Amino acid sequence: MKRNNQHALHKASKKGNSSRSATKFVAPRTVEEFFRMSKQDQDLWNDVVQIVTEVGKGTPLAAASRRFGRNPRIVRQLTTRVFYKGKDGRYHANTRHPLLRVLVIPTSKGLKEIGVRKGSQASLLGEYWNALHRYLETGDDSALNEFRGKQITDSNGEQIELLTAPEELDRLASTGVLSFESIYARAA
Repeated sequence: MKRNNQHALHKASKKGNSSRSATKFVAPRTVEEFFRMSKQDQDLWNDVVQIVTEVGKGTPLAAASRRFGRNPRIVRQLTTRVFYKGKDGRYHANTRHPLLRVLVIPTSKGLKEIGVRKGSQASLLGEYWNALHRYLETGDDSALNEFRGKQITDSNGEQIELLTAPEELDRLASTGVLSFESIYARAA
């Protein structure tokens, strides 16, 4: 995708704007494709995936799009075959559609960005982060114990074991790798 099309796409994605350039956008299928996108398009894709998740949980498409400052029509264009109109006249999301989500996972070497295609894997990783955050704040590792031996399967089929050993987590935390800010930041 050419640079000027990417900029036009970002502008078109904002609420109230429309442009045919959105139809030229190709959803990333791999982490490598995601990182070749402009920062603006990465932000757009992350918002789109979040909007799909919210609509899948029952939030109306217009409300979810508004929350992220995105045009619902553009969101639908970027995620063809994800949305369908129900008998109630509202858009619903096919949450089983394999949209790429780029997420951060702690490993013994630090944070690693991975792609996942299954919503169940993204949910598992989110629940793990919640348990990890609880451990870091309170020292209570009981919620982490539920993740012992569990793995995340990334978009390449690689299985990554969830880190639950308190000594490893403490080591990473002491180096600042697991600070609250870094949990949501890019690992690179």
